[in-house]
Amino acid sequence: MRIEDRAAQHNTLVNDEQSRPQSSVLSPVFQPLNPALHTLGMVDYQPTWDAMKRFTQERTEHTRDEIWLVQHPPTFTQGLAGLPEHLLQSTDIPVVKIDRGGQITYHGPGQIVAYLLLDLRRWKLNVRELVTLMEQSVVDLLAEHGVTAKARADAPGVYVDNAKIASLGLKIKHGCCYHGLALNVDMNLAPFSLINPCGYAGLRVTQCVEQGITTGIGELQAELAQNLIHGLQKHYQGKLTHEHS
Repeated sequence: MRIEDRAAQHNTLVNDEQSRPQSSVLSPVFQPLNPALHTLGMVDYQPTWDAMKRFTQERTEHTRDEIWLVQHPPTFTQGLAGLPEHLLQSTDIPVVKIDRGGQITYHGPGQIVAYLLLDLRRWKLNVRELVTLMEQSVVDLLAEHGVTAKARADAPGVYVDNAKIASLGLKIKHGCCYHGLALNVDMNLAPFSLINPCGYAGLRVTQCVEQGITTGIGELQAELAQNLIHGLQKHYQGKLTHEHS
Protein backbone atom coordinates (compact mmCIF):
# COMPACT_ATOMS: atom_id res chain seq x y z
CA MET A 1 0.00 0.00 0.00
CA ARG A 2 1.33 3.43 -0.91
CA ILE A 3 2.05 5.74 1.99
CA GLU A 4 -0.24 8.33 0.38
CA ASP A 5 -3.16 5.92 0.83
CA ARG A 6 -2.65 5.34 4.55
CA ALA A 7 -4.36 8.44 5.92
CA ALA A 8 -7.31 8.04 3.57
CA GLN A 9 -7.98 4.54 4.86
CA HIS A 10 -7.44 5.07 8.59
CA ASN A 11 -10.95 3.99 9.57
CA THR A 12 -10.54 0.53 8.07
CA LEU A 13 -10.23 -2.13 10.79
CA VAL A 14 -7.98 -4.99 9.80
CA ASN A 15 -7.88 -8.40 11.50
CA ASP A 16 -9.84 -7.13 14.50
CA GLU A 17 -10.19 -10.49 16.23
CA GLN A 18 -6.54 -11.39 15.73
CA SER A 19 -5.49 -8.00 17.08
CA ARG A 20 -7.38 -8.18 20.33
CA PRO A 21 -5.40 -9.26 23.42
CA GLN A 22 -5.57 -13.03 23.87
CA SER A 23 -4.56 -13.11 27.53
CA SER A 24 -7.32 -14.27 29.87
CA VAL A 25 -5.93 -11.81 32.42
CA LEU A 26 -6.93 -8.91 30.17
CA SER A 27 -10.22 -10.28 28.85
CA PRO A 28 -12.58 -9.51 31.77
CA VAL A 29 -11.98 -5.75 31.38
CA PHE A 30 -12.42 -3.61 28.29
CA GLN A 31 -9.13 -3.24 26.45
CA PRO A 32 -8.56 -0.80 23.57
CA LEU A 33 -8.24 -2.42 20.19
CA ASN A 34 -4.58 -3.04 19.44
CA PRO A 35 -3.02 -0.71 16.87
CA ALA A 36 -3.21 -1.90 13.28
CA LEU A 37 0.28 -2.72 11.97
CA HIS A 38 1.32 -1.56 8.51
CA THR A 39 4.70 -2.53 7.04
CA LEU A 40 5.23 0.00 4.26
CA GLY A 41 8.76 -0.77 3.12
CA MET A 42 11.06 1.95 1.74
CA VAL A 43 9.18 5.25 1.58
CA ASP A 44 10.25 8.86 1.11
CA TYR A 45 10.22 10.96 4.25
CA GLN A 46 8.12 13.96 3.21
CA PRO A 47 5.00 12.07 2.01
CA THR A 48 5.18 9.84 5.09
CA TRP A 49 5.27 12.86 7.38
CA ASP A 50 2.40 14.46 5.43
CA ALA A 51 0.36 11.26 5.80
CA MET A 52 0.98 11.15 9.57
CA LYS A 53 -0.19 14.73 9.96
CA ARG A 54 -3.27 14.08 7.82
CA PHE A 55 -4.12 10.90 9.74
CA THR A 56 -3.90 12.75 13.05
CA GLN A 57 -5.86 15.76 11.80
CA GLU A 58 -8.71 13.63 10.40
CA ARG A 59 -8.95 10.98 13.11
CA THR A 60 -11.93 10.81 15.47
CA GLU A 61 -12.49 9.20 18.85
CA HIS A 62 -13.42 6.00 16.97
CA THR A 63 -10.35 5.87 14.71
CA ARG A 64 -8.20 2.83 15.33
CA ASP A 65 -4.61 3.51 16.33
CA GLU A 66 -1.88 2.45 13.92
CA ILE A 67 1.84 1.63 13.91
CA TRP A 68 3.69 2.16 10.63
CA LEU A 69 6.95 0.27 10.09
CA VAL A 70 9.11 1.84 7.40
CA GLN A 71 12.59 2.54 6.12
CA HIS A 72 13.61 5.85 4.56
CA PRO A 73 16.14 6.84 1.89
CA PRO A 74 19.00 8.94 3.30
CA THR A 75 17.43 11.94 5.10
CA PHE A 76 18.34 14.26 7.94
CA THR A 77 15.40 15.45 10.03
CA GLN A 78 15.64 18.51 12.25
CA GLY A 79 13.19 18.87 15.13
CA LEU A 80 11.46 21.99 16.39
CA ALA A 81 14.34 22.83 18.72
CA GLY A 82 16.93 21.93 16.11
CA LEU A 83 19.87 24.31 15.70
CA PRO A 84 21.41 24.62 12.22
CA GLU A 85 24.93 24.42 13.62
CA HIS A 86 24.32 20.77 14.52
CA LEU A 87 24.66 20.03 10.79
CA LEU A 88 28.46 20.16 10.70
CA GLN A 89 29.01 20.45 6.96
CA SER A 90 27.10 20.78 3.72
CA THR A 91 25.85 17.55 2.19
CA ASP A 92 23.74 16.22 -0.66
CA ILE A 93 21.50 14.46 1.88
CA PRO A 94 18.29 16.47 2.24
CA VAL A 95 17.52 18.16 5.56
CA VAL A 96 13.80 18.22 6.42
CA LYS A 97 12.66 20.59 9.17
CA ILE A 98 9.83 18.82 10.97
CA ASP A 99 7.43 19.20 13.89
CA ARG A 100 8.69 16.62 16.37
CA GLY A 101 10.67 17.49 19.45
CA GLY A 102 14.42 17.17 19.55
CA GLN A 103 17.37 18.11 17.39
CA ILE A 104 18.82 16.60 14.23
CA THR A 105 19.06 12.90 13.40
CA TYR A 106 19.64 10.69 10.37
CA HIS A 107 17.42 8.14 8.68
CA GLY A 108 18.60 5.71 6.04
CA PRO A 109 18.21 2.20 4.59
CA GLY A 110 18.85 -0.51 7.18
CA GLN A 111 17.17 1.42 9.98
CA ILE A 112 13.77 0.43 11.41
CA VAL A 113 11.49 3.42 11.83
CA ALA A 114 8.31 2.77 13.82
CA TYR A 115 5.71 5.53 13.69
CA LEU A 116 3.17 5.42 16.51
CA LEU A 117 -0.18 7.03 15.74
CA LEU A 118 -1.94 6.70 19.07
CA ASP A 119 -4.70 8.32 21.08
CA LEU A 120 -2.85 8.72 24.37
CA ARG A 121 -6.07 9.15 26.36
CA ARG A 122 -7.31 5.78 25.13
CA TRP A 123 -4.24 4.07 26.59
CA LYS A 124 -4.12 6.24 29.75
CA LEU A 125 -0.66 7.47 28.74
CA ASN A 126 1.19 10.71 29.30
CA VAL A 127 4.16 11.70 27.17
CA ARG A 128 6.82 10.62 29.68
CA GLU A 129 5.16 7.23 30.06
CA LEU A 130 5.04 6.78 26.29
CA VAL A 131 8.73 7.66 25.90
CA THR A 132 9.60 5.14 28.63
CA LEU A 133 7.42 2.51 26.96
CA MET A 134 9.14 3.06 23.60
CA GLU A 135 12.60 2.92 25.13
CA GLN A 136 11.76 -0.26 27.05
CA SER A 137 10.43 -1.91 23.89
CA VAL A 138 13.85 -1.45 22.28
CA VAL A 139 15.76 -2.47 25.42
CA ASP A 140 13.69 -5.67 25.63
CA LEU A 141 14.20 -6.40 21.92
CA LEU A 142 17.97 -6.11 22.25
CA ALA A 143 17.95 -8.21 25.43
CA GLU A 144 16.11 -10.96 23.53
CA HIS A 145 19.16 -11.05 21.24
CA GLY A 146 21.75 -11.01 24.03
CA VAL A 147 22.58 -7.28 24.00
CA THR A 148 22.38 -5.19 27.16
CA ALA A 149 21.05 -1.69 26.53
CA LYS A 150 19.59 1.09 28.64
CA ALA A 151 17.81 4.41 28.46
CA ARG A 152 19.28 7.64 29.80
CA ALA A 153 17.33 10.21 31.78
CA ASP A 154 19.40 13.08 30.38
CA ALA A 155 19.09 12.12 26.71
CA PRO A 156 16.03 10.20 25.39
CA GLY A 157 16.88 7.13 23.37
CA VAL A 158 18.50 3.75 23.87
CA TYR A 159 22.22 3.21 24.35
CA VAL A 160 24.69 0.32 24.31
CA ASP A 161 27.87 1.19 26.22
CA ASN A 162 27.06 4.91 25.80
CA ALA A 163 26.67 4.56 22.02
CA LYS A 164 23.22 5.43 20.73
CA ILE A 165 21.39 2.64 18.93
CA ALA A 166 17.85 4.09 18.86
CA SER A 167 16.45 7.62 18.83
CA LEU A 168 12.99 8.92 19.69
CA GLY A 169 10.87 11.90 18.76
CA LEU A 170 7.17 12.68 19.12
CA LYS A 171 4.56 15.27 18.25
CA ILE A 172 1.42 15.50 20.39
CA LYS A 173 -1.67 17.13 18.94
CA HIS A 174 -5.16 17.09 20.50
CA GLY A 175 -4.16 14.24 22.80
CA CYS A 176 -2.81 12.08 19.96
CA CYS A 177 0.77 11.39 18.92
CA TYR A 178 2.73 10.77 15.76
CA HIS A 179 6.39 10.28 14.81
CA GLY A 180 8.07 7.58 16.92
CA LEU A 181 11.40 5.78 17.10
CA ALA A 182 14.29 4.74 14.87
CA LEU A 183 16.45 1.67 15.55
CA ASN A 184 19.76 1.27 13.73
CA VAL A 185 20.02 -2.28 12.40
CA ASP A 186 22.39 -2.65 9.44
CA MET A 187 23.05 0.69 7.81
CA ASN A 188 25.75 3.07 6.66
CA LEU A 189 26.54 5.05 9.82
CA ALA A 190 28.85 7.53 8.07
CA PRO A 191 26.21 10.29 7.73
CA PHE A 192 25.97 10.48 11.51
CA SER A 193 29.50 11.95 11.42
CA LEU A 194 28.10 14.95 9.52
CA ILE A 195 25.90 15.96 12.46
CA ASN A 196 25.84 16.25 16.23
CA PRO A 197 23.38 13.37 16.66
CA CYS A 198 20.32 14.58 18.58
CA GLY A 199 22.31 17.72 19.41
CA TYR A 200 25.16 15.98 21.25
CA ALA A 201 28.64 16.69 19.91
CA GLY A 202 30.77 13.57 19.65
CA LEU A 203 27.95 11.18 20.50
CA ARG A 204 28.88 7.69 19.38
CA VAL A 205 26.34 5.76 17.32
CA THR A 206 26.06 1.99 16.96
CA GLN A 207 23.75 -0.55 15.35
CA CYS A 208 22.50 -4.09 15.77
CA VAL A 209 25.02 -5.75 13.46
CA GLU A 210 27.90 -4.19 15.39
CA GLN A 211 26.45 -5.78 18.52
CA GLY A 212 26.41 -9.24 16.95
CA ILE A 213 22.72 -9.34 16.04
CA THR A 214 22.34 -11.01 12.66
CA THR A 215 18.55 -11.36 12.62
CA GLY A 216 16.99 -9.85 9.51
CA ILE A 217 15.37 -6.44 9.59
CA GLY A 218 11.93 -7.85 8.78
CA GLU A 219 11.97 -10.15 11.79
CA LEU A 220 13.29 -7.40 14.05
CA GLN A 221 10.51 -5.10 12.83
CA ALA A 222 7.89 -7.67 13.78
CA GLU A 223 9.47 -8.26 17.21
CA LEU A 224 9.67 -4.52 17.91
CA ALA A 225 6.03 -4.01 16.94
CA GLN A 226 4.92 -6.81 19.26
CA ASN A 227 6.99 -5.33 22.09
CA LEU A 228 5.31 -1.97 21.58
CA ILE A 229 1.84 -3.51 21.59
CA HIS A 230 2.65 -5.61 24.65
CA GLY A 231 3.91 -2.48 26.38
CA LEU A 232 0.67 -0.66 25.62
CA GLN A 233 -1.39 -3.56 26.96
CA LYS A 234 0.71 -3.85 30.12
CA HIS A 235 0.58 -0.12 30.80
CA TYR A 236 -3.19 0.06 30.31
CA GLN A 237 -3.85 -2.95 32.50
CA GLY A 238 -1.56 -1.53 35.18
CA LYS A 239 -3.48 1.75 35.19
CA LEU A 240 -6.80 -0.11 35.49
CA THR A 241 -5.50 -2.21 38.35
CA HIS A 242 -4.27 0.90 40.16
CA GLU A 243 -7.58 2.71 39.63
CA HIS A 244 -9.57 -0.21 41.06
CA SER A 245 -7.28 -0.99 43.98
